[in-house]
Amino acid sequence: MIAVGLPLALLAAALNAASNVLQRAANRHAQDVDAMSLRLIDRLARQRIWRLGILTVIGSFIAQALALANGQLSVVQPVIILELPMTLLAASRIWHGRLRRQDWVAIGAMCLGLAGLLGCLHPHGGRAGNVPAFAWILGLTLSAALVIGLSVAAVREPARSDRRAALFGVASGVTFGLTAALIKAATEALSESGPAGLFTAWQTYLTAVAGLAGLWLVQAAFNAGRLVSAQPGITLADPAVAILWGTLVFNEQTNGFPLLAVGAACVVLLLAGAFALARSPDLASSTSQGDADQADDRGGADEQPRDVVADVAGVQPVQATHQPGARL
Repeated sequence: MIAVGLPLALLAAALNAASNVLQRAANRHAQDVDAMSLRLIDRLARQRIWRLGILTVIGSFIAQALALANGQLSVVQPVIILELPMTLLAASRIWHGRLRRQDWVAIGAMCLGLAGLLGCLHPHGGRAGNVPAFAWILGLTLSAALVIGLSVAAVREPARSDRRAALFGVASGVTFGLTAALIKAATEALSESGPAGLFTAWQTYLTAVAGLAGLWLVQAAFNAGRLVSAQPGITLADPAVAILWGTLVFNEQTNGFPLLAVGAACVVLLLAGAFALARSPDLASSTSQGDADQADDRGGADEQPRDVVADVAGVQPVQATHQPGARL
């Protein structure tokens, strides 16, 4: 089952990475709209690039559901962490950037940390269908309280700030981790009782609610600040919450000490690689120069992609002469 679940999880991570770049590009044209307003979704929905991003989200959702149907929650969701390096690799590839040795070292650290974590934990067993009602109520309450608290804290920050983007990013990551737990329960109901079990399980409908809430929070994060500020929280909070659901609620079994201590060290390595890659200054210098060169030939028609790469790298976009009204 893992042989099926892991490739599907990698596919979900790749589709998430593509969606991140597309959605952030679309949000650059909606900076004048409040992040928590429904007008933001209306503005974004008018852009083809955003609609393409939503299609990739749907594809990712399907791949993730299939992965969860064939593997443990604590195995599938950590693989989604790889969407972070995939996001930055996609941005640098599309806009002709270049990753230097430090960036590849960070990517290697993430991959090594993830492989070590999964190997040390070796999650197995566990069933979402056997979870008592009290555990569901407690888990849902704590998850909802965390999302609400993070969202309230984000709203109190300046409308356009990295801290606001980071808080919304973590809130969306928590929501996606919860969504994964609900998907796991829904897919188990489908495998045990067929379509009737799927449509009679309350988790199926709460999955839709949580998924839409997560999507809204992602738009708020991308609208509030740079991708480099929002993406780490989105990527890292998701598997962290999913592992807690898998081990504490679904009773998935893991290895004990001392392998857990080694797993903790792998987590540190993974996090160090993730934050080093997300804040790489090398990506900034290479992509900015590549876009500036292309602007000479295309008259600034790629103004929006240059902004996206600048957001990924955490620098101000390079200004260039462009045709009035030029759009991506």
